[in-house]
Amino acid sequence: MSTSDLSDPAPSSAPAPPAAGAPVAGDAVSVMRSARAQLAELLGRTPESVTAIGRDGTGWQVDIEVVELERIPDSTSILAVYQVRLDANGLLLGYARSRRYTRGQVDRQ
Repeated sequence: MSTSDLSDPAPSSAPAPPAAGAPVAGDAVSVMRSARAQLAELLGRTPESVTAIGRDGTGWQVDIEVVELERIPDSTSILAVYQVRLDANGLLLGYARSRRYTRGQVDRQ
């Protein structure tokens, strides 16, 4: 075995992992994380939860719940649901607030 064999490792056939935080096309978890991070940056608020995620014809639709006004008691805080549209790679195309309500409010059946 020569010294060049010891210093030159064999090239790996495994694909390189995506960059940290970069969404992976087709990966719902990565797209969800990307949607939360991008919406947080735009609104200046930390998203509370993701209430829905799904593919639309060309990308993703993610519904994200955000606390807009904190009150005491917590059950009277004002929350909003934002519909976030992303392309197939998880980049934000647009968003809109679809609903606003108090935390203690329950949807009617």
